[in-house]
Amino acid sequence: MSLFVDIKKSLGEFELNIKFETDNEVFALLGASGCGKSMTLKCIAGIEKPDSGVIRLNETILFDSEKKINLPPQKRHIGYLFQNYALFPNMTVRENIEFVIQTTGAAKLDMLATQVQRFHLAGLEDLYPAQLSGGQQQRTAFARILASQPEVLMLDEPFSALDSYLKWQVEQELRALLKTYQRPVLFVSHDRDEVFRLSERIAVLAQGKIDVIHSKHDLFDSPETLAATLITGCKNISIAKKIDSQTLYAQEWGLQLRVDGTIPDDLCYVGFRAHFFEMGQSPKNSFAVEIVDVVEDTFSMLIMIRPQGSLVKPLRWELGKELWQRISPDNLFLTIPEDKIILMKK
Repeated sequence: MSLFVDIKKSLGEFELNIKFETDNEVFALLGASGCGKSMTLKCIAGIEKPDSGVIRLNETILFDSEKKINLPPQKRHIGYLFQNYALFPNMTVRENIEFVIQTTGAAKLDMLATQVQRFHLAGLEDLYPAQLSGGQQQRTAFARILASQPEVLMLDEPFSALDSYLKWQVEQELRALLKTYQRPVLFVSHDRDEVFRLSERIAVLAQGKIDVIHSKHDLFDSPETLAATLITGCKNISIAKKIDSQTLYAQEWGLQLRVDGTIPDDLCYVGFRAHFFEMGQSPKNSFAVEIVDVVEDTFSMLIMIRPQGSLVKPLRWELGKELWQRISPDNLFLTIPEDKIILMKK
């Protein structure tokens, strides 16, 4: 199965311009709040109408502005999990699930029993949504969606309404489900860790447009753009100038760095992740450190540093608490490994 999306939609000064294709995989839309992730899903589901473009599911045209095709949501065969789950408050768990089952008689009862067992809802069938915990509400919403036998599954920030202690448990349940779901899945989140654990390919959205599309490993190892580098969690970013094919100057850090590979002519920024610093001197990319600030995080230390004797923007260094306790801040040298430097063209 495959889903093709190429749409545009204007919302005041905001312009949504999205194009991608996905098949039987978990395809994530990753971006900051307000970048167009949820609006993209609503257009695919038929809740919102694009101004122009095409949405095609397998050989079925869901939307085509030129051909004047715009199938209603109930004919698109899309399972859409909203952030608030959208359960019918006046229906029980059983009634919420039964509502979407297309078959009748024994087949309907079998489908209901299958979903109740799959999502561990036995004993909750006669309860209303207000009587359920957040995790139980989400499992009910999943059961209702899959009972409709959708051809595409769309998950819009599925863990955002859960308390932190429940998120991991529900995420594991979802991960097990997705392993057996051999159809396209669109997963929307602003949480890079959730996206990395659950998806196979990732599209980074920025200001209504797709910035890059990569496999999750390629995206986190080599983000390529400023938007992708920021959303994947890089804390150290500087404007950069190319000096030669393997040397650059990080303007905001006051450092000249040697890189592994060839620097593009259109280099704009350089990045380096906070946990990749190496202690000690090296022939390349080493500098004496001045400690600007020390911040204790939950399970690590965040050390704000800069090259000794400079007044440049501090870099962030992250390391374990036990290791920090063994370090003498006097005469401290750090090295930025050549193969861990991120080069960005825009």
